[in-house]
Amino acid sequence: MKKILFLFFLLLINLTFSQQKKDFTLASPNDKIKINIEISEKITWSVLHGKDLILAPSSVSMTLDQNEVLGKNDLLLNSKREKVKQTFESPFYKKSTVKNQYNLLVLNFKNDFSIEYRAFDDGVAYRFITKKKKNITVKAEEVSLNFDQDYKTLMPYVRDLRNPKDPYISSFEAQYENKKISEFAKDTLAFLPFLIDFKNHKKAVFLEANLQDYPGLFVTNNKSKSGFESRFSKYPLQETNGGFNNINRLITERADYLVKTKGTRTFPWRAIVISENDAELTNNDMVQKLSDPTKIKDLSWIKPGKVAWDWWNDWNIYNIDFKAGINTQTYKYYIDFASKNKVEYVVLDEGWSLEDDIMKHNPNVDLEALIAYGKERNVSIILWSSWMALTKNTAGIFQNYADLGIKGFKVDFLDRDDAKMVNSVYDIAQKATEHKLLLDFHGMYKPTGIQRTFPNILNFEGVKGLENNKWTPNDDVPLYDCSIPFIRMIAGPMDYTPGAMRNTTKSEFKPSHSNPVSQGTRCHQLALYTIFEAPLQMMADSPTAYMKEQESTSFIAKIPTTFDETLALDGEVGQFVSIARKKANIWYLGAITNWNSRDITIDFSFLEKGKKYEAEIFSDGLNADKAANDYKREVITVDSTTKSKYRLASGGGIAMIIK
Repeated sequence: MKKILFLFFLLLINLTFSQQKKDFTLASPNDKIKINIEISEKITWSVLHGKDLILAPSSVSMTLDQNEVLGKNDLLLNSKREKVKQTFESPFYKKSTVKNQYNLLVLNFKNDFSIEYRAFDDGVAYRFITKKKKNITVKAEEVSLNFDQDYKTLMPYVRDLRNPKDPYISSFEAQYENKKISEFAKDTLAFLPFLIDFKNHKKAVFLEANLQDYPGLFVTNNKSKSGFESRFSKYPLQETNGGFNNINRLITERADYLVKTKGTRTFPWRAIVISENDAELTNNDMVQKLSDPTKIKDLSWIKPGKVAWDWWNDWNIYNIDFKAGINTQTYKYYIDFASKNKVEYVVLDEGWSLEDDIMKHNPNVDLEALIAYGKERNVSIILWSSWMALTKNTAGIFQNYADLGIKGFKVDFLDRDDAKMVNSVYDIAQKATEHKLLLDFHGMYKPTGIQRTFPNILNFEGVKGLENNKWTPNDDVPLYDCSIPFIRMIAGPMDYTPGAMRNTTKSEFKPSHSNPVSQGTRCHQLALYTIFEAPLQMMADSPTAYMKEQESTSFIAKIPTTFDETLALDGEVGQFVSIARKKANIWYLGAITNWNSRDITIDFSFLEKGKKYEAEIFSDGLNADKAANDYKREVITVDSTTKSKYRLASGGGIAMIIK
């Protein structure tokens, strides 16, 4: 009898689960992409692009306090579908408007939570939504990514030596390692975004969006080595000074949870961008589409532009009658240079104040005099600050310097994206808005959509840019330059800091602190001003170097930092990229290659038909393979029927202004 009852009990359980098992499919508007969702004991999702499996069935869940697991043995209450087709303005971006079309599916469960899925023509996304009456504690989140084959990846690994025991302290600066999924470096973490190379020329970039009051997502290899699983930094409880000049905050104790947060809220998006050809990735709007709209009603005070920058060139100006350095005379020289070339800003990097107290100035820098001097010459001042110093009294510091006439802050050394840091970034953004200040989160922090919500945030670092490259002879910089437009740039703008006027071939590159050089040609550097997105774009070299190369400088100065339209012309990840952008009635074009020289064809069919245009073109010189500074400038007439072939030298490029 007991055996019969036991069998009956098992049958009842199986019957219950079979009744609960439900499948859903959500297709993209063009029907090419399909999300398949299966609800049983677990909730899994998979993604198809045509007949190709992009994501194999992968489980999702979220663990709250008291061991409540959202996504395990849940009772589905109902579902909701919707088709969305809209556009929104994006005034400080690579295009003036963004088209946002997708199909939506929301699954509502008994335990006061939902999962929302969106299928776009260029990718997919999902997020958890909770509807709890009381505050909740999130203990863990399961984000699994499984694959049907051992595909190649381009993965940025966490590389940071400041606190080896804490892998979540990260500068988010790393070149991409080309390895198969099964070759993921053991006992390490990688950060987002990263790329998977599928068959049939298809690629997918994995990222997150709308990160608020929550830690950023890292991944590591799963036990079967057929995919990845999530890792998140726990909430910081104790911190101490450390790192560079003791201006980092290193975590000495973490909680056993990710975040204590509101019970009714949306959580970050887990998104996959899918492309059929590589060039599509360089003109993707997924993060913009998934992020909250702007919270700033009056945008008139937000002024993108270029910045004459001091640090990379080590304040190295010469042929002058004063000692160059961190002093008033040097910065007046930078302001004069900026004014002459219609560069909107000068940044005062580290050294203008005490690093741990930016209310105390370097006595050699007369800040008020510089603000007045710049104002007379239509040049505004931006100040550098460590995150630690700024957060000692953010509102007071912003009030003080806004009253003086400072236009923004370059915030450095964040180096984390745990929930506490994420909340701090939002707090800084809100307070900067209240004082009409621009922000450049230079200090090792990657964008996840806050730039749409607070468009006074013009830049983020989260990239291994020219600043880092001046010391790294073993880095393949042209390869990296030809990779980040397809991967990192999808997340948002990059404070890469281009503009080197001393350029070298592969064999000649040597690190230098005061006379830094770039890998690749002069035209490679010029092209980056069109290719790399940065509404607050640095000019990294010294005024002396730029004045010696006035032809190149004048060309850079004419390129805007935001655009009305973007076209992905051609490209292959890690090989080369070609992009055209339009501002008003003028087109700007840039193309770069890795260390392999190549011929590319520029098809001008994007121009208005029946109209003649004048194209100012900077191309690699005939001897750029030996003298990377060598270039050719020409002005020619083109129209929509023009197709021109150009030779890109090793590490080379081409840059155009077409009007």
